[in-house]
Amino acid sequence: MGIFERYLSVWVGLSIAAGVVLGNLFPETFAVIAKLEWAHVNLLVAVLIWIMIYPMMVQVDFSAVKDVGKKPKGLLLTVVINWLVKPFTMAFIGWLFFKGLFADWVDPQTANEYIAGMILLGVAPCTAMVFVWSQLTKGDANYTLIQVSVNDLIMIVAFAPITAFLLGVSDITVPWETLLSSVILYVVLPLIAGVITRRRLEKNADQLDTWLANVKPWSVVGLLGTVVLLFGFQAPTIIAEPQSIVLIAIPLLLQTYGIFAITYWAAKRMNLPHNVAGPASMIGTSNFFELAVAVAISLFGLHSGAALATVVGVLVEVPVMLSLVYVVNATRHWFDPVKA
Repeated sequence: MGIFERYLSVWVGLSIAAGVVLGNLFPETFAVIAKLEWAHVNLLVAVLIWIMIYPMMVQVDFSAVKDVGKKPKGLLLTVVINWLVKPFTMAFIGWLFFKGLFADWVDPQTANEYIAGMILLGVAPCTAMVFVWSQLTKGDANYTLIQVSVNDLIMIVAFAPITAFLLGVSDITVPWETLLSSVILYVVLPLIAGVITRRRLEKNADQLDTWLANVKPWSVVGLLGTVVLLFGFQAPTIIAEPQSIVLIAIPLLLQTYGIFAITYWAAKRMNLPHNVAGPASMIGTSNFFELAVAVAISLFGLHSGAALATVVGVLVEVPVMLSLVYVVNATRHWFDPVKA
């Protein structure tokens, strides 16, 4: 393990601090970068995420993908958690905190918008970053690809009705450009590039291994660059509304760790191998923040509590998911015990 991977949590912490500092020192610069978007997908962030994912896609072996169907339990777990559990627990926890525990600190309208933003995060499972978490937990790259692909297909038909039901709004317009462009940018294009690269390199196994070792640090660079940008974009909000961010972050943290615990426990009970259980838990835990933010803005406005809640979801995701990567790696022996 290289110095980047060994001290990844330190680099991420420094990147968060750098993003907040730079975002407040150079707000105009970050404002210009933030405007470089199409269908609510920031183009520079997309490039950085692409840099993260591309080397991982090279590891996908299509000759082995067909065997994933022989092990459907991991797929079933991911689908159940993402679409039958997570959206409803998120709605409940949002209601519990902002209609109950935090009711005296937040006015009713703002509380409703915070809950709405949390629900939007809960109904949007991760598409891109989960490849990073799978890589860091030594997950099965082929299985992870299939899990993400299946959830993307379900999201096309399930996102709007579940969101409408939980928000109590009948007219939910799915930002198809955001959804489809994100899938194309974060999954389809890197996958095509990865397949082409792998076919050129796999004629020589040593050449493939050497190439992966050389490009692996770029994945970490892409991750750190993404963190700097995301925190830089929101730096003024972090400084201006620290109390609101803390109030939103608390239930989001509880939801995130709770869903992970449920999924990881279920994976253990289902006797899933560790390289499937880890990514399955990550997919069930992380969020498709571009989609959630886009819908929050279109429904409630750019400066609404719902938009702020989805942004806080972005801010807490990377540090929290890194802590869960540590948990998954530290508990590998629960799934793959060393034989005497």
